[in-house]
Amino acid sequence: MIDVMFFLLVTFMLASLSMQSLNSIPVNLPQGSADNLQQKEPVTITITRDSRVFVDKTPTEITSMAETLKSMLHEGDKSVVVNADSAAPEGIVVQAMLQARRAGIEQFLIAVKRQ
Repeated sequence: MIDVMFFLLVTFMLASLSMQSLNSIPVNLPQGSADNLQQKEPVTITITRDSRVFVDKTPTEITSMAETLKSMLHEGDKSVVVNADSAAPEGIVVQAMLQARRAGIEQFLIAVKRQ
C-alpha cells in the first residue's frame, strides 16, 4: 500500500512539474485564451513590470538582446514566446520584439493567463 501511495505521489509531482514553464521568470500575465503549445520548449523572452528583460532566465540588456538570443537559438528555431507582465510598458515589449527580429525570429507566441 505504501508503494502505491509513493508511486501516485511521484506521478503527480512529475505531472505538475511538466505543466510549468521552467525557462521563464514568473510575471503577471494578461488574461486571454490560446491553444496549448505542442512542440519542444521554445526560447522565452520575459519582460517584467519594471522593464527588466530576460532571455530564458538570463538577464539581458535590450541593446545586446539580439546577440544573446542568437546564441540561444537552436538550428531552425524561428519563434519565441513573449512572456510580458501585464503592467510592463508597451514600448519595452515592442523594443524587445524588434531586437528578436534582428536575431532572425519570424514568429512570436504571446503567453497569456487562461481565463
